[in-house]
Amino acid sequence: MITHLKGKLVEKNPTYVVIECAGVGYFVNISLNTFSKVGDSESIGLFTHLQVKEDSHTLFGFVEKSEREIFRLLLSVSGIGASTARTMLSSLEPIQIRDAIANGDVATIQSIKGIGVKTAQRVILDLRDKILKVYDIGEVSAPTNNTNKEEALSALEVLGFVRRSAEKVVDKVLIQDPSLSVENIIKLALKNL
Repeated sequence: MITHLKGKLVEKNPTYVVIECAGVGYFVNISLNTFSKVGDSESIGLFTHLQVKEDSHTLFGFVEKSEREIFRLLLSVSGIGASTARTMLSSLEPIQIRDAIANGDVATIQSIKGIGVKTAQRVILDLRDKILKVYDIGEVSAPTNNTNKEEALSALEVLGFVRRSAEKVVDKVLIQDPSLSVENIIKLALKNL
């Protein structure tokens, strides 16, 4: 397996680069994220992933190891191929994809061209635990806060407040202290409504 390449940059395009290493030119597919970070200097180094199929050997290159790891994790999801994973990394920064998966943010992943609701949900379902382990992110508190937030908003609606204005106030309250209980969220929101 080719794990990295270091050599002379022969050609640079938004979707691929050609790197010459010891007289051999390697055609390496890249994301727009990598394209933006690859300078125009003559020397280049990329971390790579070699995809072997019956009819082709395709090389993908990444400036950062973390981007390659996200790419490999995305490939492990059923229905996500190399071109879709590369599109995802071209649309969002690797850290944005990582955070969206860790937080269960379906909307962010679905905002990528070609990704529907079911695929976005599958990506989150399949990768959330792996992302939390690999990047040593503590158990993300966003889902519980979202539950607390939703419960607080429902209660405020029952009390006669308009959801949109109540949501703005609840968001401000949660920014100050994300670990609040439902009761405390409601109490603080009532003071500001």
